[in-house]
Amino acid sequence: SSGGRDNLIINHDVRIAEHKVANLMSHTQEVCGLAWSPDGMTLASGANDNKLCLWDAAASSRSRPRYELTDHQAAVKALAWSPHERNLLATGGGTADRCIKFWNTQSGSMLQSVDTGSQVCALQWNPYEKEILSSHGFARNQLCLWKYPTMAKVKELEGHSARVLHMAASPDGSTVVSAAADETLRFWDVFAPPSKSRDGKRGASDLSGGAKSKNLSRTMHIR
Repeated sequence: SSGGRDNLIINHDVRIAEHKVANLMSHTQEVCGLAWSPDGMTLASGANDNKLCLWDAAASSRSRPRYELTDHQAAVKALAWSPHERNLLATGGGTADRCIKFWNTQSGSMLQSVDTGSQVCALQWNPYEKEILSSHGFARNQLCLWKYPTMAKVKELEGHSARVLHMAASPDGSTVVSAAADETLRFWDVFAPPSKSRDGKRGASDLSGGAKSKNLSRTMHIR
């Protein structure tokens, strides 16, 4: 799926020659966030109209969203589906909103909202534990690690000098790369897999290791 400044979401089936299968219309401004649920049944979309839409996988060009949610007060760019709980979606709002919100996408109800103090640009779940990483813009351009569902702040990661626009996890889930408007990529050892020891505690590189467990492993300039 793709979205753009024409306010449209286009669904593609790349297995067929006529790959454009649906134009989804609901947003009134630029579409800036799209994310499919892990089971492939729901598409979440966010836009500069401050709206979050949830679409069924079978939606056609004549379909309306299953839900149109208008609780955010700024653009909705950050979208992340939980790998731990079915139908749990986290979303982040822009400068006038600053909130991370959690949704039950089955019922359309908002479960929780937390004011982070700055615009939320991207969200990434820890695949091993119930934690979520957020990236931010003005004024500190930091990443924050939160416990879910208490939303107690575990750690702040600083290093970028401009808005942290995107994040992605490594295939093993332990490293997160962040890309910012300062034209750098930064790699963070932030998610530790569960320890194989019998006591079940997390390994030496995990959160209990303090600041050393959240090392910036490398910086790359991308211009």
